[in-house]
Amino acid sequence: MKQRASKEEILKAIEEVPLLSPSASRLLQITSQEDHDIKEVIDIVKCDASLTARVLKIVNSVAYGLAHEVTTIDRAVSYLGERMVAGIALGDSASALFHKELAGYEGPKSELWNHDLRTAIAAREIARFAKEPLSPDLAFTAGILHAVGKAVLSDFLGKTANEVLVGIDSHEVSDYLAGERDLLGIDHTEAGYVLAKNWELPESLQMAIRYHHRPDEAPEEYKLLVYAVHLGCIIAMMCGSQASDSLQYHLNKNYTEYFDLTSEQIASVMLEVNEAFDTLDSAMSDTKETSL
Repeated sequence: MKQRASKEEILKAIEEVPLLSPSASRLLQITSQEDHDIKEVIDIVKCDASLTARVLKIVNSVAYGLAHEVTTIDRAVSYLGERMVAGIALGDSASALFHKELAGYEGPKSELWNHDLRTAIAAREIARFAKEPLSPDLAFTAGILHAVGKAVLSDFLGKTANEVLVGIDSHEVSDYLAGERDLLGIDHTEAGYVLAKNWELPESLQMAIRYHHRPDEAPEEYKLLVYAVHLGCIIAMMCGSQASDSLQYHLNKNYTEYFDLTSEQIASVMLEVNEAFDTLDSAMSDTKETSL
């Protein structure tokens, strides 16, 4: 495959991606720490009028069907959970990235966000089957962020999807990640990792982004989290995807060293992904429409 752009061009484009909002950045920092207090999350939301309004709209949306209106951030955060609040802040702060059309992957508008949200839900559920303690909140946040590099690479890939797929079928390249590297000298996991470093995200989230398709290469202390996101990504693709790279990556079966998961439990996770995604997506869509 013929290379379409230089790695230097892409790295320059990553440098130009806007930073996250202070609220989103702080929430990601706090929720990645095991010993944080939920009051810290509540205080951040309370100090951001826009985020406060968004959180209250989502918790009171028809998708959640609460009997009584929630009027305080304390109750809203307790009901939605810290992971969801951080996801809301991230989705709003980087909306242009997450909701753009992924032309380079033949993905429609919001396909990246939809995939990331499904992955986050799956990773959260998978964390409950970990052989060692793993925070479901951290797994959810890592899932939301794991494929952000696609938003940058999409603009450089152009109409190469069929070329990559042909390369995979003919064994010219091993998977879609290798196809990206052949074309651009960089793949979406590396692009996302560079962006995560620019955003000064916690190292745990940087590692989940960098190694989610190559979990065996992650530093040992992050392997549990990375494998949760790796498996969550595959499950998310199985639950639905409109992008050209869907299921064009290898499942690393070493996840069994880190999780006690039967085929029946994986099927149960898939059901939870579909149900929870519909609820969360409906809630977010409803509030976006009412704020326009």
